[in-house]
Amino acid sequence: MSPPTPRILETKLNPPAATATQVPRTAIREEIAAATVKLVLVRAPAGFGKTTAMAQIRERMEAQGIATAWLTLDRADNDVSRFLDCLAEAAQRLGVEEPRANGPFDAVAALAAHDAPFTLFLDDFEVVQEPAVLGLVREIVEHLPRRGQLVIGSRGLPDLGLGRLRARGQLIEIDTDRLRFSLEETSAFFGLRMAHAKQALQTLPAELLSQLHRKTEGWVAAIWLASMALERHGTETGFVERFSGSDRAVADYLAEDVLAHQPPDIRDFLLRTSILRQLDASVCQALCPRADCAAILERLAASNLFLTPVSGDGADSAWRYHSLFADFLRARLAHEQPGETARLHLSAAGWYESHDRPVPAIDHAIEGGDHPYALALLDSYAAQFLEQGRMRMLARWFSAIPEHQLREHPFLQPIALWATCFTHGPWEAMRMLEQSGCLDSPIAEVRASAHTLVPLLLAMQDRHDEAYEIGRQSLARLPTGLPFADSVLLNAMAHILAVRGDQHEARRMLEAARERGSSTFNRMYTESLAGLFDLHEGRLRQATARLRMAVDSTHAVSYNHSHGNAWAGVLYAGAVYETNQLVQAEHLLNVYLPLARDVGLPDHMILSHVMRSRLAFHAGDIDAAFQALTELEYLGHHRQLPRVVAGAKLERSRMLLLQGNGPASRDELARADDPALWDREKRQRLPAHDLDYMALARARWDIAFGDARAALDVLDAELHTALASAHNRRALKLRVLRALALQAAGDTAAAVREIETVLQAASQEGFVRLILDEGPAVGTLVHRYALSAQDAPAARGDPILADYLQRLLQLAGPMPAAEPESPATGADAMKEPLTRKEIRVLQLLAEGYSNSAMAEKLFVSDSTVRTHLRNINMKLDAKSRTQAVAIARRLGVIR
Repeated sequence: MSPPTPRILETKLNPPAATATQVPRTAIREEIAAATVKLVLVRAPAGFGKTTAMAQIRERMEAQGIATAWLTLDRADNDVSRFLDCLAEAAQRLGVEEPRANGPFDAVAALAAHDAPFTLFLDDFEVVQEPAVLGLVREIVEHLPRRGQLVIGSRGLPDLGLGRLRARGQLIEIDTDRLRFSLEETSAFFGLRMAHAKQALQTLPAELLSQLHRKTEGWVAAIWLASMALERHGTETGFVERFSGSDRAVADYLAEDVLAHQPPDIRDFLLRTSILRQLDASVCQALCPRADCAAILERLAASNLFLTPVSGDGADSAWRYHSLFADFLRARLAHEQPGETARLHLSAAGWYESHDRPVPAIDHAIEGGDHPYALALLDSYAAQFLEQGRMRMLARWFSAIPEHQLREHPFLQPIALWATCFTHGPWEAMRMLEQSGCLDSPIAEVRASAHTLVPLLLAMQDRHDEAYEIGRQSLARLPTGLPFADSVLLNAMAHILAVRGDQHEARRMLEAARERGSSTFNRMYTESLAGLFDLHEGRLRQATARLRMAVDSTHAVSYNHSHGNAWAGVLYAGAVYETNQLVQAEHLLNVYLPLARDVGLPDHMILSHVMRSRLAFHAGDIDAAFQALTELEYLGHHRQLPRVVAGAKLERSRMLLLQGNGPASRDELARADDPALWDREKRQRLPAHDLDYMALARARWDIAFGDARAALDVLDAELHTALASAHNRRALKLRVLRALALQAAGDTAAAVREIETVLQAASQEGFVRLILDEGPAVGTLVHRYALSAQDAPAARGDPILADYLQRLLQLAGPMPAAEPESPATGADAMKEPLTRKEIRVLQLLAEGYSNSAMAEKLFVSDSTVRTHLRNINMKLDAKSRTQAVAIARRLGVIR
């Protein structure tokens, strides 16, 4: 699908034009203009003037010299790539740096780095339901620069972590009560209506004005519609006295009263065009062929009736109905002309088809209930969308079409199965495949496409042995004459063979896939697998380059909405995380973790959730770190994937170990120990367990709390196996643990020699987290190597190693100071006893909480936490946080 046309994009990037009867919301406007919060949430049901208030806030910001940008969201913005396209355009209107030539523009990162003051407005936010898009907006809020601000208009409460923002004083909420007109504002509104009316209006007596205000409870939409009704009825008819209530039914009553007094041609136009999300003269003409639609639109706009202008002048003008009135008009259309709604949708579909816009054409065909028409359009465009990786959109359409009608288009059935596989997961796709009859289809192409899908579905369900056997049978049928299906099969078999340890044959399959596949989806798949192979073999730089290519393969921007590209996105996030680009890794996870979760790929679910947990742990947000693992474990239970459950427990054990909680870490490790599962893992090369598996985890625990010498024996055996199979990244991790085991066993010289081997190899490729994720003990070891290397000619003569070592030292932090020796224990060793609050702070500090996370957990300010920490250091005679924890543990104050 082509990108949005400039005019359509303009309609999203401009607020509705101000009208002469708008009442200034001075108090709201001035409050926001003076605020220094990150987020302003304007939240209320339809008809309370959210958009108008936001537009006035924007005017006030611009008067202060603050750059602003506006983005009106719609349902299509649940597509991540579409949202990012629009966000990039809005960001550039703020004066954010233009993208590099031929390079993708990362709007989220650009906003975070923008120095000048700005305010970004996102209206109609309630339409956003896609977790990946919500994650991006959360990221924008979290990383807003000091002079950046986000204003969101929504009917509901968005899932943006508002509790934390509220606790930190970074949120202002403008709710329904704040948006209601005061009596003075209601009076001002009627004054403006009188001043700009085309015919003389009666002044509303103060008593009736007060009565109307009380009955509407300041609801802007009801007041506005009541004013229109009063133009017709006058003040002497008893209209205000008869009017009661302030709910949605009142708005419908008032809107009907206004509609009933429109000339027949206007009334007919309003009803017929209500099915459109956006109106311009051309598309309206298709629905009202006997009307002068351009003239009617101008007339309605001039009278400020129902329409909200969104962009343009003259021939390029476009409008939309206020959602409150659009709902009413569509309901009236369905009531008065029951069969007309479907016909109008089909007219709109025909117009969009004739203007080469298949997406809205298919949307309207489905909404009009003409599934054969939608299927005919899909016959022409579905294969193109499939090759582009537009799985989510295809799945939405196919789910709306009855199965018996889809079966009449056999060539679309495999496309529907592919789309389901990459949106709802392999289990749902397998169920559909078994019921579809495609495996036994009399049409050779349909049958071949279905058989090529089976190995992929089995592999995605963690059934690699079955996938291999069936995949071999499918390979014997190649070529099928279906390039897309053939390439997916070859890629899937490359992955299955790699899991089985047959790297040579896996690479041969990849080369065959490259030769046969020309679709963007399959190019992504091929490069992702090649990048994964590079990663396992220790070629981090090459892997990162391949995975970046895979992620960028389907769109001009570097993030794609499709679940196929989410497959590459999680792997790319892992490569970025490994090089310690933590902000970028978090950004990628915001996009790709929800997509990987929806599809249910076991390795991607484990990798993405573990990475999110580690990012949170590194940031000191320990609760969020454990929450990510709880979610992962739940997903494993829910989808009956024991390996996913075990992966969550394995990582939880590692986190408890880093917190110094040996017994809890050991217990979690025992719960993760499924002998059959880990025996299978030994025979396979599963991406999520390249660096995290049971034997390695046990050795890590023994190094920290058990017999480090015994751990060395295990690590030596694992290292021999890894090197024999060119499992170089795993070998590097095992050498890190081997160095820690030697250090724990008291052989410091051997430990330094081992870590030197690690650093020399790691510096060539840029591995960072593989080392630092082992915690403070490895930092101590790196410092010891740095001290010993000062006089070593080899270290001084290798500029790459020297630069890498400096980076690693900075990231590891200063070497912990030695604890003062003291025979005293317990409270007697302290200058004065710690308070209960100080002990609680010390325990949280030991568990890795940051100051801000402690403040949030204890319901105190950051400055209070800093005061507690100063008191703790003084009482324990500690020089640093790390030393305070060590002393407290030695004294038995904390565990």
